[in-house]
Amino acid sequence: MKMIRYSFLCCTLAAAAPSFAQNTPVVLPGFTAYADPAETGVDISGRNGVVRWTDSSNAVHFYFHAANTGALKLGLQAKADAPATLRVSVNGAEKTVNVPAGSDFAEIPVLSTKLKKTGFYDIAVKGISKQGNVYADIKGVTLEGPATKGIQFNPKSWRRSASVHLNYTAPEGKSVEWFYGEITVPEGQDKIGTYFMSCGWHRGYFGMQVNGPSERRIIFSVWDSGKEPDDRAKVRYEDQVTLLAKGDSVVAHGFGGEGTGGHSHWVYDWKAGQTYRFLMHAVPKGTTTQYSAYFFVPEHNEWKLIASFRAPKDGKYMGHLYSFLENFSFENGHMYRKGYFGNHWIKTPEGEWIELTKAKFTNDATARAKDRLDFGGGSEKGLFYLWTAGFIPANAKLGDIFERPAIGKAPMIELPNF
Repeated sequence: MKMIRYSFLCCTLAAAAPSFAQNTPVVLPGFTAYADPAETGVDISGRNGVVRWTDSSNAVHFYFHAANTGALKLGLQAKADAPATLRVSVNGAEKTVNVPAGSDFAEIPVLSTKLKKTGFYDIAVKGISKQGNVYADIKGVTLEGPATKGIQFNPKSWRRSASVHLNYTAPEGKSVEWFYGEITVPEGQDKIGTYFMSCGWHRGYFGMQVNGPSERRIIFSVWDSGKEPDDRAKVRYEDQVTLLAKGDSVVAHGFGGEGTGGHSHWVYDWKAGQTYRFLMHAVPKGTTTQYSAYFFVPEHNEWKLIASFRAPKDGKYMGHLYSFLENFSFENGHMYRKGYFGNHWIKTPEGEWIELTKAKFTNDATARAKDRLDFGGGSEKGLFYLWTAGFIPANAKLGDIFERPAIGKAPMIELPNF
């Protein structure tokens, strides 16, 4: 999975409805639910909500943020192929309800409670018994009462959490030939569907990703020229990046569907709790720039070439330097994840190393639309950090400036000879 290019994503989501409801009743759409411990034995359909729920080992969760306290009445929009029983809980209150058989959704009153504090709340729905194939199809959760004033929830089927970024401040007038960075993912924060990106610039990105239970990757990609959003076959040859070289066992090819460009990845079982090193190199020549990515393999104690691409219509060194943390999986977009980004440096063509100790916090269209409020970042333990998801309050806002203490020791790098 590659990075979502935020310009396209913003256009896609901007036309959707706002996520703040001002009047009661409100409906939390079924397609915004999450299943725990995993989305198995139940599907969360982007069109139909909770469907094909056959497994009682999981629960379906809906999340909202209450800006006001007060009474809250909860109901379900549900149906089943035969009578079924569900247990619904929120705010310490719990109720078992019957779902009637029928082809149409029924409005089922569930419970009333009183919210005594503002913040995030979790509505958990558990399957108890069923006489048919499914426990229930759930179209939505209805909420009424004074506590719904100013309520926030995600109204869209886009269940990924917000992407968050560190934009580094490099000295004005300094050209960036080399860009170095490190990432440490705390144990337990390496959730499936997460991309921890260390070295991004105006033309591409380089980092590490959790692709599945048994596969992790080091990923490096460079964007084509032009604005084609989907089909690389429509990109003129002179606008396409060209693969010049790749490392042993590295997979490289073109990509589309979320912008277009050249992609490369190396399947590597990186570990949470360890620190990994990334290095980008830029060589401008005429109107093109050759970008090469190197990853330090600690088991071999050496740098590995991931790939080298030639980017057309460029001809300059790296600019707009940044790191990011992205959740690209819908199924676990509710799970908290965090990464540390530290010891970033640049090196000029004149050989001067400059440490990057200041970063501006930014986020994506999901955060800017206030579809999700659970994200943040900052500086601790001498490092920058970013986090997203978990339905806990944000601790940073767009444009915040973070600073970390300088280490003052430039990285020692010995690249292999080719």
